[in-house]
Amino acid sequence: MPRHDGRQANQLRPIEFIADIAPHALGSVLISFGNTRVICAASISEEVPRWMKLQQVPGGWLSAEYSMLPYSTLQRKERDGARGRPDGRSIEIQRLIGRSLRAVMDLGKLGPRTMTLDCDVLQADGGTRTAAITGACVAASLACNRLLQKGLITQNPIRRKVAAISAGICDGQALLDLCYEEDVRAEVDCNFVLTEGGEFVEVQGSGEEATFTQQQFDAMLALGREGVVQLCALQQQVIDQVMAKGSSSAGFPIAALLKQP
Repeated sequence: MPRHDGRQANQLRPIEFIADIAPHALGSVLISFGNTRVICAASISEEVPRWMKLQQVPGGWLSAEYSMLPYSTLQRKERDGARGRPDGRSIEIQRLIGRSLRAVMDLGKLGPRTMTLDCDVLQADGGTRTAAITGACVAASLACNRLLQKGLITQNPIRRKVAAISAGICDGQALLDLCYEEDVRAEVDCNFVLTEGGEFVEVQGSGEEATFTQQQFDAMLALGREGVVQLCALQQQVIDQVMAKGSSSAGFPIAALLKQP
């Protein structure tokens, strides 16, 4: 049965990437999952965290930061700095982004430097964490390719791509890529973080005042796997397009749209 926006149960929202949206970052992308829009930018510093130095851990490090801009939601969201403390949800999501990218990177090949992935939500309509992970992988890939071009590293630290997508049970039906309207009324909500080869990085799932069966979970997982395959193919398309233009073209837009059947 078609959903309120006309999609089928296994259909992603329209996906768009605009690369090099932040010219001062080594790699960046504006990613859209329907009306959810997130800027993901990768920056490099030529140092590692203090704990790595003290423990003499070789290689580099990757961390992430996530924030929702005040105007990203229907009602203005106060900045973390104005509250004097970070938002618990933001901390949880940025840790998830960091774990997801570290799972597919060989940090030894990054050398003694730190990659920071900043993910800023411009507009929220459900799935901000999944969009952030998917876009962060593109930003990190562009940054690593440019480190290679500059001769700062000799091997690509990224072993494989990673992407994330939500799935849930709404009115008893398994649906892929929930928008906000679906997310708030879902009986079950899951987020799947998978590699391009289908390996699990992380699975988050909860019954919203309900329980769910193995059969329902399997249905959501099947949708999640299908969605991640499509997202990883699009990630590679965007990366290939950008790198074919050369590393000196920072600031140009590259748009790649997922064509819905």
